[in-house]
This record gives sequence, C-alpha cells and structure tokens, in this order.
Amino acid sequence: MTLPIRLAAVTRLLAQGKPLGVSGGFALLLTLAACGSSSQDARSGSAPSSGPGLVTLDGSSTVFPISEAVAEEFQKTGDYRVTVGISGTGGGFQKFCRSEIDIADASRPISATEIEACKKSGVEYIELPVAFDGIAIAAHPKAAWVDKITTDELTTLWAPEAQGKVTRWNQIRQGWPDREIHLFGAGVDSGTYDYFTEVINGKAKASRGDFTSSEDDNVLVQGISNDELALGFVPFAYFEENHDKLKLVPVDDGKADNGDGPITPTPETIEKGTYRPLSRPVYIYVSKKAASRPEVQKFVEFYLANADQLVREVNYVSLGAASYTSSAEKFAKERTQ
Repeated sequence: MTLPIRLAAVTRLLAQGKPLGVSGGFALLLTLAACGSSSQDARSGSAPSSGPGLVTLDGSSTVFPISEAVAEEFQKTGDYRVTVGISGTGGGFQKFCRSEIDIADASRPISATEIEACKKSGVEYIELPVAFDGIAIAAHPKAAWVDKITTDELTTLWAPEAQGKVTRWNQIRQGWPDREIHLFGAGVDSGTYDYFTEVINGKAKASRGDFTSSEDDNVLVQGISNDELALGFVPFAYFEENHDKLKLVPVDDGKADNGDGPITPTPETIEKGTYRPLSRPVYIYVSKKAASRPEVQKFVEFYLANADQLVREVNYVSLGAASYTSSAEKFAKERTQ
C-alpha cells in the first residue's frame, strides 16, 4: 500500500532549487489531494460532515497509514464513513480534548497537560497501543560518508545550543566533509518530535529550531531525497515505503549491553527494543462517549481484530495477536464503565 499524500507543490519548490539548509529553512507548502472518501474531508482542512455512520480520527502522521488502512477496509463492511486527518499528535489531542473527533492517533502517550485539558472538558478516553515504530535516521543515498551515527553525535547536532553553530558535516565527526548539513525533522506538534527530542536531548521539545520541519512525514521524505547534504529523522515505515530514495543510517547508543556497534532499524530490532533509544509504541485514544455509538464501537473492534495483518502491510511492527486480543478485551470493559 502506498502512502496517499500527493506532494506536487513541494516537488515544484524543490525542483526550483530553493535552499533547505540548517540556517535558512523555508516553510514547505503541502497540497493535500484526496485519494478516497476515507480521509478526504480531514486532509482538505474542512470539517467532516456529521451524520450516522461517521467516525472521525485526527493526529499523528506516523499512525496515519495504519488508521487509513483500517478505515479503507472497515468501510467495505457496511454503510460507514471514516475521516482520518493529519494535524500531528499534539494537534490531534487538542481536537480530541475539545470533543471535535472520536479518536486521536498518537505517536506518544498523552501528556499531563493534555490529560488536564481532557479532564476539564469532560472527555474520558481509552488508550490502546496499536503498533511498534522506530524513528529512522535517513540521509540522501549520495551521502556516502555517513555510514553510521551515535546518539551522542545526534545530541551534538540537534541540541538547542547547536542552532546557528553546528552547521557543517565535519563539525559532527572528523573526516566528514567540510560542507553544509541540511536538517529535516518532525514539526513541533508531532509526537515523533516530542519523542525524538526527549530521548536524544533529554527533554521533550528541547531542540534547535533552524531545520526544515513538517508534521507530515512525506514532506520530510521528499526533502531528504532531493538534497545530497540532507540528514533527518522519519518514522521507519516511511523509510520502508521510500527505501529506494533514502539511505538508512544505523545508530549506536554506546551501551555495551546492546550488541556490537550501531544497530540498523528493522522489524526485529524495533520489536525487541535493541534499536534504541529510537523504538516506541504508537497509539489510538478513543473517546468513551464516542465509543457508545455503534459505528465507533464497531470501528475500534475492527481495528484491533485486523491490526496484526494491516500493521504489517503498511510496514509497521505488529504487537502480536495476543496483545491485540488483550486490547480488545480492555476496550470492551472500559467502554461500558
């Protein structure tokens, strides 16, 4: 299954040779073209129309391919309509806590601030993990010098104090070229950004700001694949979908108990947690009030019953059949409380 975001506008900008460097990143313009009824309303920015049989999701672009795949299959089972938006994990939780959507896609657990926002507005929810994901460090295939990177080097590169100062490859490692390094990463509303900055820089959202960012990972893939001086981080599934355009960079966490040298993200290393610290679970959060509606109840049940297969089809790592069964039992129990 291909990821259904069209990037014509971005492609035109990149073809014009616009600089995407560390010190002069510009705002990428993303034209979102609908590729099916399952997510047309949410991706075009208009509010989804209400009515019986409608299920609304929004949030993480990392979780989007999974929820989109489930939505497409679920709609074949009856007179249902599902919209899936991409506003980033933080943006999704904002909508979720305002009761604007039924389900939030999230690439990190809900934060204390978001918990309080939901509590104030009376939104109760059920947290359900749906897959494992790894954050891939990706470069342009022509960047032959970067064959691995350490977590310490990632910190040197992405720490807040690196802004405007660490701007060339040879500042990261001796022997790398004395050329600009162009950085790409998730936008500040993305759960991937929160997770990456927390495990690399020690605090969520603590990061340099002079890099090309987007809540949509397709923009990052497009940018890295068109710039031989680029380095960035994207969800592993997006690398897998675009492995012919990107170069995967193994990561060494420097821990003696984690094997010899750098670890390449694979389904196996992500599931076992040896690709660390950049492996994590991803989630959906279901509103208890919404779950009382038959269409939402049936959608979540379908999601969990088919996740083991569909997660693998879109290049994510399954939690295993037993885990999905346990989550289905949790959903049934908490939905009725």
